[in-house]
Parts: sequence; structure tokens; C-alpha cells
Amino acid sequence: MWWIIPVVIVVLLIIYIVSVYNGLVGLKNKVDDQFSQIDVELKRRFDLVPNLIETVKGYTKHEKETLEGVVNARNAYASANGMGEQLKADGELTNAINKLFALAESYPELKANENFMQLQGELSEIEQKIVYARGFYNDSVLKLNNKIEMFPSNLVAGMFHFKKREYFAASESERENVKVKF
Repeated sequence: MWWIIPVVIVVLLIIYIVSVYNGLVGLKNKVDDQFSQIDVELKRRFDLVPNLIETVKGYTKHEKETLEGVVNARNAYASANGMGEQLKADGELTNAINKLFALAESYPELKANENFMQLQGELSEIEQKIVYARGFYNDSVLKLNNKIEMFPSNLVAGMFHFKKREYFAASESERENVKVKF
């Protein structure tokens, strides 16, 4: 009968390890899912940008530099590999789109264009969804990183090589004050 106690302890330890492992896998998958939700909205924005550029082109023939900046940022996003590059390219695209909207302020007839207003509204809605998805992503990363770092789950995380994830953070250009000229 003396062997029952060690067997019970081993069984409980195995149950604990399996439980923690499954929790870590669930959190890792949630982080991946949340990142894919951001990616879906970024793709929607990515698809909308050419329509916006074409609408603006007709009104702003001499603003080539700003339009090229948006196109280049969009292309950088399209060719990004991996989460880090995508996040960096997203920041550049966001910055370029903000410059495009600042440019639109100089053209009252563009601001009054129905097509431009519709595209701007869609883009604004997408941007709100991106912000919301980024918040969910960061919450999921927080939960995963906490579980990876906290004792005793950190022992199981280390055994199975779970790695901390990066938070979605604003780029330096997104942190700068927006300059509005009237």
C-alpha cells in the first residue's frame, strides 16, 4: 500500500502539467487568432487604399510625393514577411494615409466629393476596427506572457519552449503630434 501515495502524486503532477500545457496552447492560439483579426482589417484597408488614391489623384495632380508615399507604404505592407515586418509596415501605411487625409484638407472640392467621402468613411470604420483588434491582441499577449512568466506555470512553459510574444505598439511616427494647418 505504500506505493499508492507516490502514484497519486505522479498522477496529480501529470494532470497539472497537462492542464497548464493546454492553457498555454489555448492562450498562444488566442494570440495568433487576435493577430489574424488585425490582419483581416489591415487587408480590408489595404484593398481600399487604391480606390482612395484614384479618387484623390484627379484633384491633386501636383501632390505626387504624398500619393507615392501611400503607394510605397502599401507595397511595403504587401511584401512584409512575418509579424514584426507587418507591424512596421502597418505603421508606415497608417502614417501615409494620415498624410493623405491632411492633403485632402487643402482641396475643398475633394472633401465635397461623394466618392471620397464614402471611401474616407469606410477607411475610418476600418481604422476603428483595427484599433479594437489591436487592443484585444495586446490583452491576449498579456495573458500569455503572464502565464509564461508566473510560477509555477513558467516551469511547464519552459519545458515546452513557449516564448513570450511582442505587444502591438505604435511606431515613433505615430507617437508624434499631428500637425494641422489651416
